[in-house]
Amino acid sequence: MTLLKKKELITQIAQLLEQLIEAETPEPAPQSVLTETQPLEMLTVKECAALVNGLSEHTVRQLIAQGKIAYVRAGSGVRGKILVSKASLLKYIGITN
Repeated sequence: MTLLKKKELITQIAQLLEQLIEAETPEPAPQSVLTETQPLEMLTVKECAALVNGLSEHTVRQLIAQGKIAYVRAGSGVRGKILVSKASLLKYIGITN
């Protein structure tokens, strides 16, 4: 294989890689902005289980551990509370607000 042929192949490969990169680059998702009409509602694990019939506290904790619903930890240690975003929970379950 000649040097010219190798350079042509490298150029073709580079072009194909650029096309793949452009095709795989996702467009940024629009960021939701909290407004006065859309307050952020957080629920404890117990409140999440009570909100959805058939959902146990254990299942809510599993969803949190798997990263399937958004949460924050308020405090640390044994007395720290796990607060779950109500919108995230309802979206995961398939219920719209």
